Amino acid sequence: MSAPISNVRPDPDTVLVDIVDYVLDYKLESDLALETARNCLIDTLGCGLEALSYPACTKLMGPIVPGTIVPNGARVPGTSFQLDPVQAAFNIGAMIRWLDFNDTWLAAEWGHPSDNLGGILATADWLSRTAIANGKKPLAMKDVLIAMIKAHEIQGCIALENSFNKVGLDHVLLVKLASTAVVGQLLGLSRDELINAVSQALVDGHALRTYRHAPNTGSRKSWAAGDATSRAVRLALIAKTGEMGYPSVLTAKTWGFYDVLFKGQPFRFQRPYGAYVMENVLFKISFPAEFHAQTAAEAAMSLHQQLGASGRRIEDIAKITIRTHEAAIRIIDKKGPLNNPADRDHCIQYMIAVPLIFGRLTAADYEDAVARDPRIDALRDKMECVEDPQFTKDYHDPDKRSIANGLTIAFTDGSTFDEVVVEYPLGHKRRRAEGIPLLVEKFRTNLARRFPARQQQAILDVSLDQAKLEAMPVNEYVDLYVM
Repeated sequence: MSAPISNVRPDPDTVLVDIVDYVLDYKLESDLALETARNCLIDTLGCGLEALSYPACTKLMGPIVPGTIVPNGARVPGTSFQLDPVQAAFNIGAMIRWLDFNDTWLAAEWGHPSDNLGGILATADWLSRTAIANGKKPLAMKDVLIAMIKAHEIQGCIALENSFNKVGLDHVLLVKLASTAVVGQLLGLSRDELINAVSQALVDGHALRTYRHAPNTGSRKSWAAGDATSRAVRLALIAKTGEMGYPSVLTAKTWGFYDVLFKGQPFRFQRPYGAYVMENVLFKISFPAEFHAQTAAEAAMSLHQQLGASGRRIEDIAKITIRTHEAAIRIIDKKGPLNNPADRDHCIQYMIAVPLIFGRLTAADYEDAVARDPRIDALRDKMECVEDPQFTKDYHDPDKRSIANGLTIAFTDGSTFDEVVVEYPLGHKRRRAEGIPLLVEKFRTNLARRFPARQQQAILDVSLDQAKLEAMPVNEYVDLYVM
């Protein structure tokens, strides 16, 4: 007969303690991180504004009970909604992620750390409006930027060495975890309460990757992060009531996260928490496309120009070889029919075919009106992905973090174009000087989709001035975006 398991309640798992002590005690001294967070903020909100043009997104937004307005509730940028912070977090998170155009982090696990802004902004706005109603001081936008930096760091540092996708779990698990930690800090949770909250995020139900992969790829991947960040707000609020936590949620024998969901393996860490992830985050500037294909789309745009200059036609192409890295093959190498926009923006062949044919790749290019062009599927059928082990190695190298793709076109007459290789996409840290002006232009374009000129300028005046933005009360900044 086996010995009974001890019922002595253990000390909290080290992973929980490290997250909480970082959130509560880390003193940010990186001006680069704050500047990058400001650029991340405007880019993320801009992505959300563009998504509001798509009924598939807006049908999910608003209060759970139609017509509900929450006094001192959080406002949803680009809309007239004023909601409780949990539902506001879902709204903001869903619109941010809808078009797959916000920032990215690639490592053993991938994801989009700015997804955490849904919970951060909704909570900070609600707390600020409530504080003002009670004659107290609101939070400043610098508090939001710092929370973003810390959420990026938690999500990104865990992702460096731990692959959730290899055990079938979706990366939004890390959004829920990071959002819970930083939202709990904004709510004023004590250290013990915050440990309880983070444990609740790990013991919670976790999303499968089913909705990201054939044959089930679908639009849940566009609102899954909104669901995760809103769940984080809910869990932090539960912890604030004094609800207990689960100290060995990761390490408990048989019933803990590691044994149940991670094949018995503990999390591994490459570096301590700091400001590394925000400083090195990848921006999507050129294309609303899954990030492993960003450099492939850049290469395809170059080849589109070569085709035009040479007088060659798309119909003259016999084969396209895609030299790529392992993660791209695992995630977005896709044959067969593509059933919806979510299917198409996770297919590397589609994201190469469209720029080769049209010389562009926009969110609208994933819709049925473009996808029904028979040249796209005909060109997809001529493509083959081949892993380059050096590309895979450089992808994981912390000093490089490249996302390389190389395209070679062979023609029916036996001739070829020289391979076009792009190692670092426009949004990479190595291309910041080139990329940030274009990121600002992307933000201007997205503001113009939603607001009259005077409102656009009021937003720009604050958003492009670091000191002015950091000092502005959160509620006043969010009010700039109200319809």
